[in-house]
Amino acid sequence: MLYLKTNEIISIMRYTSQKPFQNRGRKISQFGRRNNRSVGAGRGGERINVSKFINKASVTEEVENFVPEHKFQDFKIGDALKKAIVDKGYDTPTPIQDRSIPHILNGADLLGIANTGTGKTGAFLIPLINKVRLSPKEQVLIVVPTRELAIQIDNELKSFTPRTKTEKHIFSVCCIGGASIGRQISELRYQYNFIIGTPGRLKDLIERKMINLSEFNTVVLDEADRMLDMGFINDMRFIMAGTPKSRQTLFFSATISSDIEKLISEFLREPVRISVKSGDTPKNVEQDVVRVDKNASKFDVLNDLLNNEEFSRVLIFGRTKHGVEKLSRLLAQKGFKAESIHGDKNHSKRQHALALFKNDHIKILVATDVAARGLDIADVSHVINYDIPATYDDYVHRIGRTGRSNKRGKALTFIE
Repeated sequence: MLYLKTNEIISIMRYTSQKPFQNRGRKISQFGRRNNRSVGAGRGGERINVSKFINKASVTEEVENFVPEHKFQDFKIGDALKKAIVDKGYDTPTPIQDRSIPHILNGADLLGIANTGTGKTGAFLIPLINKVRLSPKEQVLIVVPTRELAIQIDNELKSFTPRTKTEKHIFSVCCIGGASIGRQISELRYQYNFIIGTPGRLKDLIERKMINLSEFNTVVLDEADRMLDMGFINDMRFIMAGTPKSRQTLFFSATISSDIEKLISEFLREPVRISVKSGDTPKNVEQDVVRVDKNASKFDVLNDLLNNEEFSRVLIFGRTKHGVEKLSRLLAQKGFKAESIHGDKNHSKRQHALALFKNDHIKILVATDVAARGLDIADVSHVINYDIPATYDDYVHRIGRTGRSNKRGKALTFIE
C-alpha cells in the first residue's frame, strides 16, 4: 500500500490577540491559558477538554509554503477541461489535488485524508470529468452524507463542464432526500454520467430499480467519516455491494478511525493513501472560548459579541433544531439579519437560507451540525459554538467553515 504525504513546512509565528471583551460577565480567555477542565457535550456525546477549544492562529510564510509538483496544464486532461479550470480562476493545484489527480487519472483506488476546505471536490471531479470525456458512457456514483454537500458538488461539476459546441455535454442527477423523488426518477430515465446523492435516497431509488449499480465503474465516497457518524454504514455497504468488483473507488475522509479503516479494507483495493492533513484544526483559524459567568445571560453575551464590526459573516452552531430556530428568532428580534437551517426545515427553505447567507443578504446563519460538513461558504469571519459540540470531530468540522482558502478565521466556543 503506497503512502504519500505532502512535503509541507509550516512556520509558526506569534499571533497577538486583542484585549478580551469584558461586557456582561463575558470573558474571552487569553491565548495560551491551559485549563484541564472538561465540559459536557450533547446527549450521547463525549466530554471534551476545554483546552482543545483554545489555539493560537499561525501564519505560513510564503517562502516555506507548499510548492505543488504540477500545474493544472501538466495533467493529462482535455483542453476543454483545462480551459474550464482557468476560467474558474484556479491557478495552482492545492496539496490534495496535486497529489491525488495523477493517481486517479491512472485508475488507482485512492484514500484521501485532508482537512476541510482543502479542495477535495476538485481533486476527484477534475480527473473523473476527464474519464467521462474519454468514455462518454462511463457512469460515476458520488455518495455524500448531506443534501447540501450533494448540491454543492453538483454545482461544482456544472462549473467544470460548461456547454460547448465541440464537447459532448456531461449530465448529472442529484438524488437527495427532501427534494421531489418524482423529478429525480424522471431525470434518471435520461442518459447521465454522474449521480450525486445521499445514502438513504440512493437506496430508495435503487430498490425502485431506477438505478442499476452494476453500470457504475467508479464510486466516490466523500466525507466517509461523517456518513459513518450519521448511521449510514448499512446503506453504504448495500450500495457498494451492488457495484462491480473491478470498480475504481475513491474514499475521502477528514479523520481516520478503526471503523473507517475497516471500511477502507472492505471497499478499496490496494489504495494509494494520500494525507495532506497538517493537524486536526486549520492552522489559520484563531480558536478561543467565551466564558459566561453564572449570573450572566448567555444570549446577552452573544448579542454583545455580534454588535462588534469584525463579526461580519457569522455561522452559529446550536445543538438542537428547536434551540437553533429559537435563537435565530431572538436574534432577528434584536435587529440582526439572521436565518436558520436545521432538519425540520424542508429542502427549499434550507437552500433559501443558505443562498441569503452566501449572497450577503443576511449576516448570521444559525445551524445544527447538518451544516458542519462540506459546505463551502466564502469569507465566514467567525464560527461560534453557542452549544458545545457532541464530539471533537464535530468541533473540527464546525470551525472548518471559517478560514477557508488559507484566509484567516476565528472560532469561539461558549463555556458556561
